[in-house]
Amino acid sequence: MQYDKDLLKALVREHALQFGQFTLASGKQASFYLDCRKITLHPQGSNLIAAGMLDGITGNRFPSIPDAVGGLAIGADPITASIVVLAGQRGLSLRGFMVRKEAKTHGTGKLVEGPVTPGMKCVIVEDVITSGGSALRAVESAKDFGMEVLGIYGVIDRLEGGREAIEQAGLPLTTLLTINDFR
Repeated sequence: MQYDKDLLKALVREHALQFGQFTLASGKQASFYLDCRKITLHPQGSNLIAAGMLDGITGNRFPSIPDAVGGLAIGADPITASIVVLAGQRGLSLRGFMVRKEAKTHGTGKLVEGPVTPGMKCVIVEDVITSGGSALRAVESAKDFGMEVLGIYGVIDRLEGGREAIEQAGLPLTTLLTINDFR
């Protein structure tokens, strides 16, 4: 499947965009909610997101092509998996990883899980960018693990300060869509 922005917008409108009163992960109140899991776990949606992000990741959106993609569990997990599967189908060796919200108290106790090693370059993936907090938390965990973070790639930017926070942290943010695509 090739990336089709109009089809992704239609899927978001049909399945993920809700209106009402909501409290966001950032604590902010909002009159709309984007439940991107309904798209990232949808057969067409996951393929469209993977195609769009993989095209950007292997294109010129970041300073170099990363070795891995990943993000904060659980929102980034289906995005990561879809990108890795598509990369494999295209013969690319892009790996995936997950960032736990807190370290396990058993086993290795790692925050970063997956076939990645320190020194690898990565892009953090995220479903919805609001304040940028979740993505930046994943960035810090990846850096603490020893990876070089090239930037952040999101599905939708709510245009509520996340871009500014991410850029202030010295990283580029790329998204497939913004909330303006639905106005």
